[in-house]
Amino acid sequence: MNASQEQDMKVDCGPDFVTLMWRESRPQADTSLLRLGNCFPTSFSAGEAYFYVDLTDCNFRRLVTGDKLVYSNDLTYVASVDSYNLAFTHPVVCAYERPKDWYATIYDPVFKTYSLGDLQFNIGLMNDDFSGPAESTRFPLGSIIPIMASVVQETHQPLLLLLEECVAATTPELYPESTMYPIISNKGCLLESVSSRSKFEPRQKSSEIRLSLQTFTFAMGEEVFIHCKLLAWDPNGLDSTKKACHFVKGHGWELLDNLAQSNLCDCCESKCKSRRQRSVASEKHGMIQKAVVGPFTITDVNS
Repeated sequence: MNASQEQDMKVDCGPDFVTLMWRESRPQADTSLLRLGNCFPTSFSAGEAYFYVDLTDCNFRRLVTGDKLVYSNDLTYVASVDSYNLAFTHPVVCAYERPKDWYATIYDPVFKTYSLGDLQFNIGLMNDDFSGPAESTRFPLGSIIPIMASVVQETHQPLLLLLEECVAATTPELYPESTMYPIISNKGCLLESVSSRSKFEPRQKSSEIRLSLQTFTFAMGEEVFIHCKLLAWDPNGLDSTKKACHFVKGHGWELLDNLAQSNLCDCCESKCKSRRQRSVASEKHGMIQKAVVGPFTITDVNS
């Protein structure tokens, strides 16, 4: 384990985790506004903030250089509009000896990153409990494909990440003649949940969304790509076009983020239209990003 000290920050790099302690010396600074990547403090008080996080979390970036594995991130302070304290960013770096048996596979890193304005979107295939990247890109028919997307929002108010649309295709780009299989459509309705075990998982962070997608009969044995439209949105601004809905057997369509508002999902059986106009949703504000997951392969269990 190694440690580094910079001003009021102490970082300890464990084998697969990082602890960070920030001691705040500025008057009236709010330590709850500190972020490590996209993670909130594990605990905080008037003068300190403490983070205990895994290297696979918080959007740590990994770089392989020679015999070193280097993980990097940023500690940021997001100042409120009326604050006397300025926003800042401090780099956080942990370097490790590269294990002799370590090697990059063709699907590692599984996550893809897209930058749009000052937002950074990530999407990728995960392992069964969403604790790290997928260990394989071959999924037997009927099995679950865990998919997670996130948005880094260092200079924004808290944002809610939604999957507005996702389709499967056999090409990394979509063309008019592409064969497509709809997964999410109608502004956030998970169509696959009606006839399968597919569902949205409970949120761990507003800036993340987790999808358990049951494999389906499409392009068996071929490379498959999932094309999605990611939407970062005001958590308090959900409506029939800004939502995450899935079908629960015996209950019908349910809203992921507030069961009491599941009536927003009623339009999943017809056409979802907005009743109001909100300019913050426009692409000019950098809130919408197209992204691609894959390639992966759906295999026949009998082959």
